[in-house]
Amino acid sequence: MRRKQAIKRVLPPDYKYGDPLVTRFVNGLMKKGKKSLSFSIFYNTIDLVAQKTKEDGLEVWRRALNNVTPLLEVKRRRVGGATLQVPIEIRADRRVFLGIKWLISFARSRGEKTMQERLTNEIIAASKEEGTAFKRKVDTHKMASSNKAFSHFNLR
Repeated sequence: MRRKQAIKRVLPPDYKYGDPLVTRFVNGLMKKGKKSLSFSIFYNTIDLVAQKTKEDGLEVWRRALNNVTPLLEVKRRRVGGATLQVPIEIRADRRVFLGIKWLISFARSRGEKTMQERLTNEIIAASKEEGTAFKRKVDTHKMASSNKAFSHFNLR
């Protein structure tokens, strides 16, 4: 039997922009509890994005995150001895989580020297609907659309 569901905690807004989504992104960026380091990496990244694109850096970051967040994903469902991939819509908080996770992980795997440069270039590429994080979203949507024949197998 399942236990009761965990209560969602409200994240405090960050001190520069006053946006809780920035705090959520920085928490995903953080390693080994070094939150102040990840805040400085994020703020320097936003400044670099603003310099390179000649636009507001936070708006470019929001556009990139919006371009990367998926709407559909596939989950495996066992039906009559066969394992099918059933497309489902993603909850809003999981969409944001996946977008943040993909942006950060693909920025980490880039070849630039510092994390600020990696994250800057990944954000700029994602805002232009390019880059590996955006490609992951497109691949996820393609997988879901190619398996939409199994969408009547709901996962409840």
